[in-house]
Amino acid sequence: MSQRTGILLVVSGPSGSGKTTLCRRLADEGEARYSISCTTRQPRPGEIDGRDYHFLTRDKFLKKRDNGEFLESAEVHGNLYGTLRSEVTGQLEIGSDVVMDLDVQGADQVRRCSDEIIKKSAVDLFVMPLNEEELHARLSGRGTDSPEVIALRMKNALEEMSHWGKYTYRLLSGTQEDDYSQFKALLIAERLRVSRLKE
Repeated sequence: MSQRTGILLVVSGPSGSGKTTLCRRLADEGEARYSISCTTRQPRPGEIDGRDYHFLTRDKFLKKRDNGEFLESAEVHGNLYGTLRSEVTGQLEIGSDVVMDLDVQGADQVRRCSDEIIKKSAVDLFVMPLNEEELHARLSGRGTDSPEVIALRMKNALEEMSHWGKYTYRLLSGTQEDDYSQFKALLIAERLRVSRLKE
């Protein structure tokens, strides 16, 4: 039995910041569980229910939302996305750390959550490029998007970056290895908090 409650590490950042890569690597190394979201969108080729997402019908999703089963939820491009409260709280209670990759609206919902275990466990981090030039380079680096698409993604990313001040921590992205080293160090430091220890 763990001597502490788990950590809920909420990670946000604009497209191209590397936040998803950080979250998945942490989970792949067994340092935390990556929270699997529910969605009403159709699975893409290669996606597996229960591994990539929990794929739900719109009716089933809305029923769960109305029953208060989601820690956070949102509608994006006509599809519903959300994180089941049960997916997170059960892990935290047994001392497992959970990492969530959320947009700024989702992070706000987690901050407003009244569950004691969530309030005690939550830590939030905003990952962002050093400057606009670096952001533009990352967004256009794939070479597959039109200038119009890149401009829209830049506009959306800059708007999202304006919210970094709401977060407890900020990581200015450099190399993948440096970012991961700092990311993991944050989790390790949070594990040492006296307030997380069980009496």
